[in-house]
Amino acid sequence: MIKGIAKLILALNGNVRRTHIAAGFAWGLLFALLPTGIFWIALFVFSLFWTHNHAAKIFVLALVKLCSPFIYPLTDELGWFVLNMEALRPFYTKLYNMPFVPFTRFNNTLVAGGLAAAIALWFPVYFLIRALVPVYRRTLLPKIANSKLVGAFGRIPLVAKIRNAVNTISAFKEEALSWQ
Repeated sequence: MIKGIAKLILALNGNVRRTHIAAGFAWGLLFALLPTGIFWIALFVFSLFWTHNHAAKIFVLALVKLCSPFIYPLTDELGWFVLNMEALRPFYTKLYNMPFVPFTRFNNTLVAGGLAAAIALWFPVYFLIRALVPVYRRTLLPKIANSKLVGAFGRIPLVAKIRNAVNTISAFKEEALSWQ
C-alpha cells in the first residue's frame, strides 16, 4: 500500500500524463461504486487493457470504498429507480434470458445503481481531474513542498517510509531511462 501511495505521488508530481491520472480516478470511482462480484472482477480485468494510472485507480477505490456505508443507500435507491423503469423492462428480460448474464447480478439494485452512478459520474470526474492536475502541479505543489508542515510531517515514521519508497521508485525510473 505504501508503494501504491508513493506511485500516485510520483504520478501527480512527475511526468505522467494528466489524462492517465484522470482515467485512473474515473476507473477507481467505477469500481468503488460497484459491489464486488463477478461483474466487478470482469470489469477490473477489462480495465487492465486500457491505459491509465493504476495507483490512482487503487487509491480512489480504497478511499471511496471507505465511504461505502454512506454511498450504498443512494446507489440502492438509484438502482431501484433504474430497474423499475418500464421502458427498460424488455431489455432486462432479454439480458436475464442470456446465458451467464444473470451471474453478473445486474438485476441487483446495488449493482444497477452503482453502474448507473458510475456511468453518470465517469466523464465529469475524468474532466475535473484532468483540469485539476496542472493546477496542482503549477500552484499547490511548490507551496506544499516548501511548507514547514511538510517538513514536520516528513519526520513521522510512516511518512518517512513513503518518502523512501518514492525516492527508490524515482531513482529506479531515472536509472531505467538512462539505459535507453
